[in-house]
Amino acid sequence: MTNDTDAAKAERHAQRMARKKEVIDRRIAEAQEERGVFLVLGGNGKGKSSSGFGMVARALGHGMQVGIVQFIKGQFATGEEAFFRGQDHVQYHVMGEGYTWETQDRDKDVAAAKEAWAHARDMLTDAAVDMVLLDELHIALKYQYLDVDEVLEVLAARPPMQHVITTGRAAPQALVDAADTVSDIQMVKHAFKAGIKAQKGIEL
Repeated sequence: MTNDTDAAKAERHAQRMARKKEVIDRRIAEAQEERGVFLVLGGNGKGKSSSGFGMVARALGHGMQVGIVQFIKGQFATGEEAFFRGQDHVQYHVMGEGYTWETQDRDKDVAAAKEAWAHARDMLTDAAVDMVLLDELHIALKYQYLDVDEVLEVLAARPPMQHVITTGRAAPQALVDAADTVSDIQMVKHAFKAGIKAQKGIEL
């Protein structure tokens, strides 16, 4: 049997939720602009690329056309490439030279990044592509393999309904400033620091 204290708590909760719903409903009603959004997923924590690929899956669920370019990664097989490369409505390009500490060759890295960016530019100028994921772009910008001003110019001129997601550590401030949504993913703990190797389905 519910006592008066429980009934009072339930009533206060209902009132708080009613006020919250009113605020949220008003914000939803006020958000009427419809256009492509630019998202930056940065920070030192795990989950930046995972979040980006999650949005790719969501877009494909709506029958949208998606373009994916992976910068820096490429010397090892990943589950996301194996899965998404085989999907209809997906263009997929991997830079292919691997991490910078593996190549140890700046000229080679710059050439590979520029080739990958050429693929990205094609996607970013194609109105038929609804979403573009530029995975690990931030690292290519940090090491100045690509010119951030050129990247921003292309992003600004993209088709008006096209969504763009960029991921990676050390996002340039200019990219952050230009974005509509920015998430800073921080690390609290990571299995690798405890000596656990990268696992399929988690990192690979």
